[in-house]
Amino acid sequence: MLNFKVKIGLVPERRFLPGPRRTELFSQDVAFENKQKVLSFLKANFAADSVEFVDLEWLNDEGILEQTADAYRVADYFKKQDVDAIFIINCNFGNEEAAGKIGQLMKVPTLLWGPRDEFKTKRYTDTQCGLFSISKQLKRYSVPFTYIENCELEDPKFSRGFRDFLSVVTMVKNFSRLRILQVGARLKPFKCVMANELELTERFGIDVVPVNMTAMKMKLEEVLETKTETLEEHAEFMAEHYDLSGIEHETVLRMAAFIEAYRDLMLENDCDIIATECWTVMNQTFGAMPCLAMSVLADLGITVICETDIHGAITSALLSCAARGKRPPFFGEFTVRHPFNDNAELLWHCGVFPTSMKKTDERKPLAVFKPSFCGKDGHYTMARFQAERGQYYLLGGEFDTTEGPETFGTWVWAEFKDLPALERKLVEGPYIHHVSEVEGSYAHVLREFAKYVPGLIFDPLEK
Repeated sequence: MLNFKVKIGLVPERRFLPGPRRTELFSQDVAFENKQKVLSFLKANFAADSVEFVDLEWLNDEGILEQTADAYRVADYFKKQDVDAIFIINCNFGNEEAAGKIGQLMKVPTLLWGPRDEFKTKRYTDTQCGLFSISKQLKRYSVPFTYIENCELEDPKFSRGFRDFLSVVTMVKNFSRLRILQVGARLKPFKCVMANELELTERFGIDVVPVNMTAMKMKLEEVLETKTETLEEHAEFMAEHYDLSGIEHETVLRMAAFIEAYRDLMLENDCDIIATECWTVMNQTFGAMPCLAMSVLADLGITVICETDIHGAITSALLSCAARGKRPPFFGEFTVRHPFNDNAELLWHCGVFPTSMKKTDERKPLAVFKPSFCGKDGHYTMARFQAERGQYYLLGGEFDTTEGPETFGTWVWAEFKDLPALERKLVEGPYIHHVSEVEGSYAHVLREFAKYVPGLIFDPLEK
């Protein structure tokens, strides 16, 4: 399963000058006050959000990094604590050498920020000036980093920037150890979803774990035989949300069996997301289709991508991490243009959108054993992880929904700034028609994430 918990190493640091304790510029007392305010704010506002903080209270009386030599001790401690990222908090001008060194030693996502300087009658900190210097050391050590504008701690820009960084850290943490369960083979008619499994492992550490259809059938039959009570509960849930009239109860139970089979196989193989064969072979093998189960599983935190699209699974995992597990991604593809709106497109798939995405509570009949509903209106992020001739890209952008004709399957109508230009980008670029989406605004998070993945180019959806 994807892990949305992150551990952040806090690195408050200040400029150290020998001699008497300074009371004006580079004041130790003001730097300490800044550190106390920031740590208290972080722990009060973010510690409950699947975030754990590791501080430096053990380092010295102030819990602040000031000596460059201590960067090695701090890095060693953070590594033993298995932190996922570090946050360099510039409490006054700072120690640029120590800050740069800790970034170089840790090699994890790094956040840089310092509170806006108070300047009424005297200057005590020169924090902004130090941020310029620290950033240069990080760059010279080739440390990718994220920056939050030099603003006041209570400014919404700080909290927004910190939350975005948590999303980036969650993405980086899961991407480098992602395990994709591949159920069945790539569909013969879908050559466009080909992926280089060896390259994904060698370059990014991503593992594809194959399960053949014989093993899937055996698991489905096992579930059908041993989990009768659980399947009845799933069938009851499905009947509450969809019109199942005309479908034999035995078939409904077989559809529900996919829920347990996919979940069991994912847990047994220690995987995070699933890409599955889903066309006629499932019906031929087991007498039911998996689409409704995939819709239900999405709301249980298990994403199943259809048509064995490995790159689609990677993309959906990234979006799930960007949302930190709070919203399920969905898998809508570019299908047809809007009949009247030249900048709108049908994002559609057979029936795999999360049930929670339903625009209305209407219990619509299944279309060929698959859910059929329009997704709810809103603002969404769209992405596609794709390779072409050894180069990897991350397409990312945002759209709003718009009104459009009814159809079958699961869908939303998406409105873009310039659909003809986007269409040309997809046709002439490396991307296929499959894209992943999630509710919310995360395009800037995708851009920041790509900064931490060597060889991955972020490509904005629209200029």
